[in-house]
Formats: sequence, structure tokens, C-alpha cells
Amino acid sequence: MSIDLSQFFEVFFEESLEGLDAMEAELLNLEPGNEDMETINTIFRAAHSIKGGSGTFGFTSVSDFTHVLETLLDQIRDGQRALTAEHVNLLLKSVDCLRGMLAALQAEQEPDLTEADEIRKRFEVILGMAEQSSSDSQTTAESLSENTYQIDFKPHPHLFKTGNEPLYMISELAELGELETQAFYDAIPDIDSLHAEECFLAWRFFLTTSKPESAISEIFEWVEDDADIEIVVCGGLFETDLTDDSDASIENTTPVKQDDTRPAEESQVPASQPIKTTQAGPAASNNAKKPEPKKSSDSSATSIRVGIDKVDSLINMVGELVITQAMLSQIGEQEITESTITALQEGLAQLAHNTRDLQENVMRIRMLPISFVFSRFPRLVRDTSQKLNKQVELKLLGEQTELDKTVMEKISDPMVHLVRNSLDHGLETPEQRVAAGKDPVGTVTLNAFHQGGNIVIEIMDDGQGLNTDKIRSKAIANGLIQETDELSADEINELIFMPGFSTADEVSDISGRGVGMDVVRRNIQALNGSVEVASAPGVGSTFTIRLPLTLAILDGQLVKVAQHTYIIPLISIVESLQIDISKVSRVGKDLDVLRLRDEYIPILRLYDIFNHDGAIEELDKTLLVVVESDNHKVGLLVDDLLAQQQVVIKSLEANYQKVDGISGATILGDGRVSLIIDISGLIKLSGLKRPGSQELIVEQKAVGAA
Repeated sequence: MSIDLSQFFEVFFEESLEGLDAMEAELLNLEPGNEDMETINTIFRAAHSIKGGSGTFGFTSVSDFTHVLETLLDQIRDGQRALTAEHVNLLLKSVDCLRGMLAALQAEQEPDLTEADEIRKRFEVILGMAEQSSSDSQTTAESLSENTYQIDFKPHPHLFKTGNEPLYMISELAELGELETQAFYDAIPDIDSLHAEECFLAWRFFLTTSKPESAISEIFEWVEDDADIEIVVCGGLFETDLTDDSDASIENTTPVKQDDTRPAEESQVPASQPIKTTQAGPAASNNAKKPEPKKSSDSSATSIRVGIDKVDSLINMVGELVITQAMLSQIGEQEITESTITALQEGLAQLAHNTRDLQENVMRIRMLPISFVFSRFPRLVRDTSQKLNKQVELKLLGEQTELDKTVMEKISDPMVHLVRNSLDHGLETPEQRVAAGKDPVGTVTLNAFHQGGNIVIEIMDDGQGLNTDKIRSKAIANGLIQETDELSADEINELIFMPGFSTADEVSDISGRGVGMDVVRRNIQALNGSVEVASAPGVGSTFTIRLPLTLAILDGQLVKVAQHTYIIPLISIVESLQIDISKVSRVGKDLDVLRLRDEYIPILRLYDIFNHDGAIEELDKTLLVVVESDNHKVGLLVDDLLAQQQVVIKSLEANYQKVDGISGATILGDGRVSLIIDISGLIKLSGLKRPGSQELIVEQKAVGAA
């Protein structure tokens, strides 16, 4: 009689993954020969929790694997073994392996145990050396001899409610040796008093094993406060008289013989049934069928932990909203007079204020500190710098800067590309740095801060900077630009974001495959963000990412084009102006450009791109909204500027289909649907090309001649 444990699976996965993150962070802090024992204890507790939880839920592949690394950690914290760099590296690999196993289980798949088996063998070699070297000790000799233990296990009625399952404990016991199991169910009440979520069973086990008593105690340590447990050494299997009055741990335990077919009422003995389990290992779990994992369509969108202060604030906002609603309802019941109209206007203003506050508080719930992303980079920097034979110090700034959980999940991979680029291309080797008069240890800095309604993330290194001559030569060789093109240093640096561009001389597993930086820009643009690079020779490089704080709400400028209303993200707008026709030049057959101070701005006619009739076509009678994408500016021709407002973004692709030049849609206050313009996509849709490549928008020499 048990409850469905699958309802707790997601909690287990989340807590286990958090435990692995904690293990990894603490392992990176370990210095062999100078380790802090509290750090060792923290790592051990995390591994122990994962082992215990996985065993409880029947994920034996995880619990078996975790057992060996837990054994090594236990020896280190007890002083039986000195920590080495090999141990740290192997434990870090174990963390990665466990992440993969948990991800497979979370997706309801069987984990691939190939890597786990290889790592387990390495652990067993390390542990076996210690056992062999101390084989002459009395302790080891005693542990190798077999003993039979009598284990009395009487759970308290609430055991199931704590998420524990006795059948999994029985399975773990069976893995230790030969197990005899006897269940006692005389405490089961009448059907009217029976509760499915309460445990009325008790068990007596006889286990013959070479393992020490501590191995048995370890299985039950999760339920020490939820059961009566007694473990004693006895002479042999079932040699103890179960009817002995001296046994007070389980009363009325006279067993029914297996060949006794009489009902319990007729035999006048308590209802109990001995079960003999002789096989050891996972096969013993055939006593019970493991619950099916709970299906999840998106493992990345599981849950989010929210501080109680945010919940309290949300409750207060809802309370204010209820009060305002009650006030408006009361006004609605009154006769319409000038005073009631005034009161109604005040109530509606208060309702708008409450709604805005509620929206902001709801959005705060999705906001998490960027430390969740930053925390993965100490490991990445450590492993990559070892492969490259470089000495690197990682600095993390602004870790408590918050952004939306969805944005955070999608920015992680682009940041990995940028950090690897800094490590591989940016930082020099220790010998090169010393020759250049630098500290042999290079520095990579991750910094995050809020700027307006956006978050800015900087990836900085103090390396050699971008080699503009090499970038230009590679771009010419790859056909990305012509040898006659005159480009500034910043324009040359922008070429690293071109598809297929790479300056690596050799292909490696870190960089040099001709992919990466273009994917970075494309992924960031998909988040309505931008990325740019600044570099100085011998000083270093800085990649700057600008992102909206959330993908759910957008600050937008409403514009009119013919009879249609579009929304331009405010983050993309540089300025809006009336066109001075004297500063407009025609380039080519149908491209107009506006000379704005020292720049030439291509003019895109939205009515032409979106095929609308009835729009104003005369340039001097329209307005131009200058927007920026990828550090390049274009002007969008519109009939009129309307209001600025926050809009809730709805996915057009999910509800209709992908539309080029459009990033989403929203519903306006009058019920109409308005489309949100994707600036980068619009530029591609218009046929304009990027400067600094074969795909030139405008050659400035030609413009000057005009």
C-alpha cells in the first residue's frame, strides 16, 4: 500500500541538479594539500543526498554510481586518504556524468552508462589500492567475513507522506547480500479505518553479508525519525525465535508457514508472510514495479523558486486590486452624476496604477540573479585553460543583477561561445604574456548591470586584442570582403560575426570550426538584443551584450503606416525626425539615403516592404524613425507616430506562422492586433546588406559623389 512517488520526481531532479552545482562549485575551490574539511563535508553531503534520493525513487543507476564517489569522499574526510588533483578531476567528471544520467531519467529515457562504467572503474582502482595496501589489517579482515544481521523495521504510519518507499530500501538491502524478508500486516485496520497514505506494515529482515553494519544503517538513515529500527548480529538465517517475548521491537510476529493455506482468522496467528529473496543486486527490485516518471514536455521549463518577499508583495497588490474593484462596483450602483463620474475617473486611475504594480510584481517573480548563469563558468574556464596550457583568473561582477528566467536560459550558450573565444583567441600563453611585460596569469571578467530597461553583460579579457590585419586577410581570403574595401578597425572587428568566419589556424574542440560567433549574434538577436565588440591591441577585448530584461513585456513605439499600426521596440530607436528633402540622395535605382550629420542612413519604406496601399509616399510629408541593428542604422518611413506603451508579446510563430520582418504581435486597447517589427529581419527582408562585406548597403564614395 503506497503512494505514487512520481509526483515527487521533478522536485528530486531539481534538488539533485542543485546539489551537483554545489558539488562542482566546491570542487573548484579545493586545493590538494591545503583543502578545507568543511568544503569536503559539503561535497560529501551533496553526493550523499543524491545517492539517498535516487535510491528512494528507484533510480539505482544513479545511486550505484554515486556510492563509489561517496566512498572516496568519506575516506578523504576521515583522513584515511590524501586528496590529489587526480581525485578532483575525477570527481568533476563524475558531476558531468551524473548530470547526463539525471537528464536522461528526467526525459524518461534509460541513461547511457558507458561513461559511468568507465569512471566507476577508475574509482574502484583508486579504492582497491587502499584496500590491498591495508589487507593485513584486522579491520579489513573482519569486514571481509560474513555476518548475519537481524533488522527490525517498523515504520510510523506517516512514512509514506515523507516521500519514502520501503520497497526501495528492501531492494538496497538485497544488494548487500542474501536477504530473507518477513512482512507483518497484523496492524492493518478495518477497511473503514484504512487510509491509503498511511503505512501499517512492519518488516523483519535477515541479511547475510560481508558488508559492515554501517552499510545497513546507511540505508535507513533517511527514515530514522520516521520508524523504529533495530539492527543486531545473529547466528544465522531465522535462528532467532520470532515468538521470543524478549523482542519488544515488533509484537505478535509469529509467522505463517508458506504452505499454510488457512485464513489468518482460522489459524489465530497474526497475518504475516515470509518472503525469501536470494538474488543480490538490481534484480531484487522485482518485488515492486517502479512508478512511471511524470511526463514533462519541456524539461527546461520546470519550476522557479521565489523569495517569500516577492510572494508577500504580490498578495498585497492583489489586495489593493480587490479594494479598487469593490469601490468601482459600488460607484456603478449609484446614480450617474458629476460627482460619481469624478469618482469613477479616480477609481479607474487607481485601477490602472494597481494593474501596473501587479504586472511589475508578477514580472519580478520570473526575475533571477544572473549568478545562475555565471556559476557555470568557473568550471568552463578551469577545464579550457588546462587544455590550452594557460593560466587564467576568472572575475565575476554584478552576480545579483536580475533578468527574466527565459532570457537567462537562452543567453547561456552565446556566453559560452564568447568566453571560449576570450580564452582561446584573446589570452596569450604565460610565456607570451611575460615577454609582453604582463602578468603570466590572464584575466577574464564577466560583468552584468542594468542600464535603462535593459541588462548589459560584458565579457572582458586582458589579452592581445583582436588582430585586425589577420581578420582582414582571412575575410579577403574567404571572399567576405574585397581587397579594395576601405574599412575602419571597428568594421574589421565586426567581421568576426560573419557566418563561417574564423582566424584559427587549426581545428580544435574549442574553436576553429568556422562556426560560433555568427551563431552568437543570431541567438542574441532572437532575444531582441545586440552584441558588439571593442578591442585594443595588446590591451584586450570586450564583448558587450544588451538584452531586454524580459521577453514577455516590450516597451514599444506605435507607428501608423497607411491604415495599419505597427510597433517598433524602443530599445532599437535612435531618434525620430522630419525629413529634410535637401539632404536626401538617390543611390542606385531605388534606394534613398539621408545624410544625417556624418552618417548616411538608408531609408526603408514600410508601406512598400509590407505591401500597403494608401500610405503617404512623399518624403517631406512623412516621418523617419531611425533605428539601429548590429551597429548599423536605417530609417523607417512612417505616416505618423502614435503613443508609446508597454505591450504584452504574443508569439506569431506559435499562433500562426513565422513572418519575415516580424518578431511577434500584441493586442491593443481597442482589440486590434498590432505586429511588432523585427529590425534585423526587416533589414534582410528589404534586401539591404551589411557594410564591411560583399553585401554592401551603400558605398560612401558613391554617396559623396552624389
